[in-house]
Amino acid sequence: MAKVHPDAVVALPEARAAGHSRPVGAGAEEEEPPPEAMALTVWRKSLLFNCDGFTVFDATGGLAFRVDCYGTSGRRRRHAEDVVLMDAAGVPLLTVRRRRLSLAEHWVIYDGDGGEVDAPKPLLSVRRCHAGLLRHAHASSSSKQKELAHVTPLTPALRESYVVEGSYARRRVAVRDARGEAVVEVRRKESPVGDEVFRLVVPDPRRLGTPLAMGIVMALDEMFGSSGAGCSAARSLLPRSWSM
Repeated sequence: MAKVHPDAVVALPEARAAGHSRPVGAGAEEEEPPPEAMALTVWRKSLLFNCDGFTVFDATGGLAFRVDCYGTSGRRRRHAEDVVLMDAAGVPLLTVRRRRLSLAEHWVIYDGDGGEVDAPKPLLSVRRCHAGLLRHAHASSSSKQKELAHVTPLTPALRESYVVEGSYARRRVAVRDARGEAVVEVRRKESPVGDEVFRLVVPDPRRLGTPLAMGIVMALDEMFGSSGAGCSAARSLLPRSWSM
């Protein structure tokens, strides 16, 4: 049986290209070393019985993140409104919530447990691209890939907007900044384990951390997870009954 988690850290061209030479000379201030790219393995399956979700492994095979959607069928499913990303211990990190009364498919990523009593803190907006809408916002991008969605910051701590390009059904996705540089990538896994298992690559975690990268993947899975050739018939983790 093929392994789900990676055997070793993957050498990434983006990480090598980000390298910097250190200044030489007495009294010269050393530059900050280039960051290590993060390569995670995502399995679209919860480890809990009778749950939908995701299980995410780090480069050593350890559990990094979990998404467990309890009771995702019948009446309980219709009343579920959020998908929560948790760490290995089950602590909520992010909440992905579909925005109501939106003309386009629109998800908002909140900090922590979006169901807390206090007003949840929005971090990112992920809006699906439709024909004739939200096009050419990143005209400086050199990529000619199909645009899937636009990611917009909702907090001063995150200043950059991104465009999502490629094909989620084929597990070939890049989240690019205004310069066309990939800050997040979804790649097919080398082993023949099917579309349910794929790689999530974050070249520079200082720009967009792995929890937010996974939050974007969760939103993309809701938008494109059950359509397109070659994609598994995985059902949505969010109810479609409250889509406008």
